[in-house]
Amino acid sequence: MPKAILLVLDGVADDPKLGKTSLELANIPHLDELARRSVGGGFYPIAPGIAPESDAAVLSMLGYNPENYIIGRGILEALGAGLTIVEGHEVAFRANFATVDPKTRRLIDRRVGRSLTTEEARELAKSLDGLNLGIHDGYVRFVATVGHRAVAIIGSRSKRLSADVSNIDPAYERRGRLSVAVKEFSPYIPRCKPLVDTEEARVTCELVNRFVDMAIEILDKHPVNEERARKGLLKANAVLLRDAEDRIPKVPPVSQLYQGLRFGAVAEMPVEKGISRLVGMEIAEVPPPTPDKAKDYPQRLERTLELLEKVDVVYVHLKGPDEPGHDGDKERKVKSIELIDQYFVKPLLDKIDLSRVAVIVTADHATPPELRAHSGTPVPLIVAYDGLPKKDGLQRFTERECFEKGSIGVLDHGYLMLSKVLKLIGALR
Repeated sequence: MPKAILLVLDGVADDPKLGKTSLELANIPHLDELARRSVGGGFYPIAPGIAPESDAAVLSMLGYNPENYIIGRGILEALGAGLTIVEGHEVAFRANFATVDPKTRRLIDRRVGRSLTTEEARELAKSLDGLNLGIHDGYVRFVATVGHRAVAIIGSRSKRLSADVSNIDPAYERRGRLSVAVKEFSPYIPRCKPLVDTEEARVTCELVNRFVDMAIEILDKHPVNEERARKGLLKANAVLLRDAEDRIPKVPPVSQLYQGLRFGAVAEMPVEKGISRLVGMEIAEVPPPTPDKAKDYPQRLERTLELLEKVDVVYVHLKGPDEPGHDGDKERKVKSIELIDQYFVKPLLDKIDLSRVAVIVTADHATPPELRAHSGTPVPLIVAYDGLPKKDGLQRFTERECFEKGSIGVLDHGYLMLSKVLKLIGALR
């Protein structure tokens, strides 16, 4: 029975209807070699037309039907950062440091121009962690993770709280516990609103709104931001919150979904680490990503190969292409794909035997630079394994090649993908 590597390239897909895609423009000889030894296809991460966040998309891709497992991203980010919550009295949120006009709350940049270092963010976080909110016995626990990203836990010592509240990030709309990227939004920090008519949700919104107001006041005058302003850099003077969760969800272990197969994970970002912990994967820790991919990707490959000795399926999640997609920078997105090909895929092919190890390459969602946001389009999929009875004649790893020539077809739901692929290579009965 072969082992498998599930290589997820975050946001690598584009929409072919918008013109040549980043994969089509990229010089990726090693991903193309995998494609020539593959069967292909594609899938909608959630369902046709839904532009998912990474958390929902990854859970779906791993086999968890989003209709049955709707989990607010806040708790996944918290678990990935090594935090937990007091259920009933704390709510976890994904947080972004952002730049605003402090007088009008008008958003200047949702991610501080991606220029905030992790070290700066940790200093800023110290000024927010442990805040007494002055109402409802409320407090905040706040931890910076990678770059502009953070986790905020809003709590009350005496009142019960609820995650049924709106996002304080206008780029993502809350639909129940699921967040969906929106194409157009008002560039102002909104007030938190209850999504249900309960005292718990109203109290939670009051605490959230108080925290957002206090954060702007504290951060705008913080020495880190005053120094950034002197250097001509954007201030990280606000916090956007989204994807609330008030419970630690109960989900079956991933091994239970796949007849006892053992899973491991190499993930760069807190949310993917949180998902991996939640579903019972063995995690190989790696440092946060840096601009030096010639250093980063060999580290990730080394951890991947070490895990492959111990487990049956290794899930590897590389962030690279997603950020330039959000920034609308197609040239940089193309370059990010080429760096993965050069520094991860090429040495991977040198070190594994495709007659014993299958390599599955896909994306968690599309992030077309033309949209600067996630889209509801399908993502490409290749399954490279020399034990397959027949290949599809793919020449390149691109959306059009996979969708038009792939024998797997384009699946309507991501949660169908992995079981289909593992049966295809003979890893599942």
